[in-house]
Amino acid sequence: MVDNANPDNLQSVPQRGAGPGEGPAPVAGDGHSDEHGHESAQGHGHGNFLALALASVGVVYGDIGTSPIYALRESLTHAAGGGIQPSDVIGVVSLLIWALFVTVTLKYVLFLMRADNKGEGGTLALMALAQNALGRRSSGVIFLGILGAALFAGDAIITPAISVLSAVEGLKLVTPFFEPYVLVITVVILITLFSVQKSGTARVANLFSPIMILWFGSIAVMGVTHIGDAPEIFYAFNPFQGIHFLFSHGLVGFIILGSVFLAVTGAEALYADMGHFGRSPIQVAWIVMVLPSLILNYLGQGALILHDREAMENPFFLMAPQWALLPLVVLATLATVIASQATITGAFSLARQAIQLGLLPRLDIQHTSSTQEGQIYIPRVNMLMLMGVLLLVFMFKSSSSLAAAYGIAVTASLVVDSCLAYVVVSRLWHWPRWGTGLLVGSFMTIELAFFSSNLIKLADGGWVPVLLGIAMVVIMWTWMRGTRLLESRVRRDSIPMTSLIRMLEKGKTTRVAGTAVFLTSDPEVAPAALMHNLKHNKVLHERVFIISVKTLDMPRVPQQHRYEIEYLSADFTRIRLNYGFMESPRVPAALASLRKAGLKYDIMTTSFFLGRRTIKISSHSDMPRWQDKLFIMLSRQAANATDFFAIPTDRVVELGAQVTV
Repeated sequence: MVDNANPDNLQSVPQRGAGPGEGPAPVAGDGHSDEHGHESAQGHGHGNFLALALASVGVVYGDIGTSPIYALRESLTHAAGGGIQPSDVIGVVSLLIWALFVTVTLKYVLFLMRADNKGEGGTLALMALAQNALGRRSSGVIFLGILGAALFAGDAIITPAISVLSAVEGLKLVTPFFEPYVLVITVVILITLFSVQKSGTARVANLFSPIMILWFGSIAVMGVTHIGDAPEIFYAFNPFQGIHFLFSHGLVGFIILGSVFLAVTGAEALYADMGHFGRSPIQVAWIVMVLPSLILNYLGQGALILHDREAMENPFFLMAPQWALLPLVVLATLATVIASQATITGAFSLARQAIQLGLLPRLDIQHTSSTQEGQIYIPRVNMLMLMGVLLLVFMFKSSSSLAAAYGIAVTASLVVDSCLAYVVVSRLWHWPRWGTGLLVGSFMTIELAFFSSNLIKLADGGWVPVLLGIAMVVIMWTWMRGTRLLESRVRRDSIPMTSLIRMLEKGKTTRVAGTAVFLTSDPEVAPAALMHNLKHNKVLHERVFIISVKTLDMPRVPQQHRYEIEYLSADFTRIRLNYGFMESPRVPAALASLRKAGLKYDIMTTSFFLGRRTIKISSHSDMPRWQDKLFIMLSRQAANATDFFAIPTDRVVELGAQVTV
């Protein structure tokens, strides 16, 4: 089993499928059930459904909603080498519109969002769904999940940098006075944004929806007011305009695809945030408000450029009249901050999933709400993201330069989702392979074209997300491999619990009052802390609980399947606590709920024994020396088990030991 919490003590381990007598097996949504997730609108009135749809506008669509600020500008910049022709403008706008239609609307909104894992979406949820579809642990599926999570990490760092920087650059159009201070203002906004994360986002989130609704309304009105400048822009709805542009411009057209893709960055958020709002509210918000607003704005920008070629410098902000320019810059800045906030909270959520699934060491996770499980704050992730974002801002200095780094990670993550979707659709939905291949292959053809065009930007900044992705893959792979090897070695040197109980029944060990809880990743063998307690203290409590926490391949575990109790003897009880990968394990709270099942438990007479391991490199390690050192470094970064599992500090006893890996 994999120790995904820390080699020190308790470890939440991914349980890939329970057999007979092993408790509840992971339920892998069939793509049609639990439509709205754990906090769905299902069963609620139209008012609540509308509230969910409007709320999703504020959280889900921040990234893709701010793309008009720079997407068309960057696309036309590449096409302007030989002078811009009217057909070029119409062709690029056509590509932008059809990218929204195909990549976002068809793939994510209408197709992939049907592949929900008990209402949850996202790459790791899709990975778990694919694992269950195969009915076995697949290294290929796990690798795709790791790759998708790693790519998201790269995107999560770039999004706040390019979004805020592009909005603040609008100040230069208000007055040249602000031009020397664009970088300073951007840094101040970003530092402030990351600093407030520890206080929670609940209050700020209440402002997200009204601001984003105002944003989408504003960009739609801006577009409508300029479409009349050149009505021929409506030819952009003809997909052959975009196709003709691509093939008639050769290499330039291929390069422009990389900038066109900027219009759909954030598409994966539709799927990843499905569990928070439900499938239908997100779909309705997209079709009714977001998509029409984006299309109208791109049409308006295109018409403005056809009417006035000089507007190509910054068509988005130049659509606004002079008196509205400063308010628009302020609104755009707020919208980009919201887009960044959504990315940050998404990174927190993904990090927790990765920890629970055994892909990362245990990190300190703080809950910022007493009522909403999903509102969390991870200090280490927050600090690393802030450092990365500021580094990007100082390295690239402008949104145009940073656009070169944007796209590779996102396009690759879309390809990963398509690969996992193929497994789910063919094996879980039982679609014929030719039909699945035709549909998924169509999406992948477009995505691979986007990916290839973005690779051209590798030397100009595209290496940043690639480097970040490689680093994250190495970290996750090392942690998984190291914990597996360590657990195998510990198990080999351990005593089975049944053998230990027989030995204790024959001996005369001193018994003391109270309950001892020993946390372990493998409940079949005696925990190291239990053996050290017997060896050094030579005592045993009158009641002993051997507890393991398992993370199932499902987002949340129903309360009736939270625990499994097995009485090994009159004194020893083995308990398995089941959690989903979207939940945080809280051991004392779970034990308190077990009293209804007849378990004798009183926190005031209970001691929690945790083993703290010091890891050393073995002379016969199965990993390269550099990987051993990385694994040891990662294990030292792991958060304290007492905090991670919400155990009262005054009830904890730690016993140390040295192990080799």
